[in-house]
Amino acid sequence: MSPQSTRVGLVLIGDELLSGKRTDKHMPKAIELLAARGMELSWARMVGDDAQVLEQTLRETLAGPDIVFSFGGIGATPDDRTRQCAAAAAGVELEFNAEGRRILEERFGEDAYPKRIHMVEWPVGARVIPNPVNRVPGFSFGDHHFVPGFPNMAWPMIEWVLETHYRHLHRLERDVELLVEVLDTPESALIDPMQTLMDAHPSVRIACLPNAGGARVIEFGVRGAPAAARAAFEDLKNTFRDAGVPLGRESTP
Repeated sequence: MSPQSTRVGLVLIGDELLSGKRTDKHMPKAIELLAARGMELSWARMVGDDAQVLEQTLRETLAGPDIVFSFGGIGATPDDRTRQCAAAAAGVELEFNAEGRRILEERFGEDAYPKRIHMVEWPVGARVIPNPVNRVPGFSFGDHHFVPGFPNMAWPMIEWVLETHYRHLHRLERDVELLVEVLDTPESALIDPMQTLMDAHPSVRIACLPNAGGARVIEFGVRGAPAAARAAFEDLKNTFRDAGVPLGRESTP
């Protein structure tokens, strides 16, 4: 494994997602599973079944330290190219994984050959992710974890990975988000105080979301660990009040 990052990303694979034939369900569930463990999603990429694009995507993500969950494309049909693209991106060969082979032989017997066995033809060095539904495993390669596109299989497999490999990253203290409205103030007038606040509170995230129409309202949000977020939020409100900026509704947990 590479040095572990606290950032988590998703790679969502399938032409059906890009064509609109299917709507992705994995990202909302991943956000939920991560939040339950005090973790959060940092980024997501959606790519089709084009092998060149998928290989390039995985080459880029494998080059970094992030924990990555990849959904789809690990079956045995010709349009399932994730296994091959992962190996090419990592610069390693494919091999029939010994543990994966044993699982498929126990599950299917002689019917594991000659086609199903390719579902455990993984990059050299891959490790099994158990599948509690039909026992056909996914695989991990470093901190990249490849699971099927089927939600009933993928989601418990992700939970298994989070519980087995990343318990040390779980936090009992969940992040909070505190919101306040800024009224009748141009965004340009808030740039300098916002930068000052971000410099003073680097452990939290401060963001603004202007209203695109109607009344001039800008929503400011502060997100982070509870104590740090609340301190930054009070500093933000005091800074704006001292500058004569009118504040509106607040939303705090």
